[in-house]
Amino acid sequence: MFKIFTALGSINALIAVMLGAFGAHALKNRLSTDMLEIFQTGVQYHFYHALGLLAVGIIAYHLPDSGLLRWSGWLMLAGIIIFSGSLYLLSTTGITWLGAITPIGGTAFIAAWIVLTIAVLK
Repeated sequence: MFKIFTALGSINALIAVMLGAFGAHALKNRLSTDMLEIFQTGVQYHFYHALGLLAVGIIAYHLPDSGLLRWSGWLMLAGIIIFSGSLYLLSTTGITWLGAITPIGGTAFIAAWIVLTIAVLK
């Protein structure tokens, strides 16, 4: 579990940095200010939760194998895909109904942090 979540965190941090640079340079003149801000919000939360995945991996190295810890990591990954992914698509395609999906990813993020807290305190 340690290797899986550490690798997922590292890969997602890389992707977040690349998407942030892409947004700042390639999309700067192609998106409206509002859409660029939405894209950047996706990048910001993507990066935060890439670090969260790294934390899950590091904690997994130090604690016994825990289903709760695993759940926390998978919820963070799901949140990245759903929350940040929906914001990336919304901002670059203009498909507004994608905004209705974003809170599902936000809920996954919240649940991930709650479950991580419980896993550590157990």
